[in-house]
Amino acid sequence: MKPFLSRLLALVLVVAIGLIGCSSSTTGLTGNYSQDTLTVLSNLQNAIDLPDDAPEKPGVQAQARDLMNDYASRYRRDNKVSGLRSFTTMQTAVNSLAGYYTSYGNRPLPEKLKKRLKQEFRQVELSLQRDS
Repeated sequence: MKPFLSRLLALVLVVAIGLIGCSSSTTGLTGNYSQDTLTVLSNLQNAIDLPDDAPEKPGVQAQARDLMNDYASRYRRDNKVSGLRSFTTMQTAVNSLAGYYTSYGNRPLPEKLKKRLKQEFRQVELSLQRDS
């Protein structure tokens, strides 16, 4: 009985590790820093530009939150990326928007925050072009 249980446990562990290791990003991030940054920028821009009464606004905001979480967790500890100006500026924008979504939920973004985020997005795009 004991050998059977140990083999079953080993099989369960192999399957679990295989499933976790093979899982891909649900947000579509590829691992290419420049492309992923542009993807996140585009999606965040869409999220902040949507009218407040748009029916798809909650879904777009949820997708933006997922993208921000995936982006931050993927690149925050990457030493090749974390020192880049584009990353630090992007991280500032992501933190601002994520903090707003966490604190104020579905309330409309203030114009002042929208303006600052758009300015930071332009800075990130310029930094990415310089880094390339």
